[in-house]
Amino acid sequence: MTRTFNPESYGKLLAEYRPKIITTEEENEQAIALAQNLEHRPNRTPEEERLLELLVTLIEKFEDTHYPIPQGTPHSMLIHLMDARDITTEALAEVIGSLEVALQIVNGDRTISKTQAEVLADYFHVDASLFT
Repeated sequence: MTRTFNPESYGKLLAEYRPKIITTEEENEQAIALAQNLEHRPNRTPEEERLLELLVTLIEKFEDTHYPIPQGTPHSMLIHLMDARDITTEALAEVIGSLEVALQIVNGDRTISKTQAEVLADYFHVDASLFT
């Protein structure tokens, strides 16, 4: 049986929990606790689903603002992938075709060309845009 959304019931939930823009860590923790409570509640009502959606949106907005994920550079992405897969500069040279060029790229003395980005993307099984 599909349950329909009841605006009056939703209004009561909003009045009870009073969600708002999150501006402090304490408010964020409270919103997370409520969201977790709703998420683990069996047989959530459509109104509870909508409140959960609102809370997640508010939490994401706060965390995106206060805890931004730094964008990696092509060089840092390459170094990360090499470290994660325990790949040496010498092994990378076999992929790129030159030890000298591989050393320059790894040391940050040379940027990764579009062609090299495509070869690296194929080698690491990632999108070439990581290296451009």
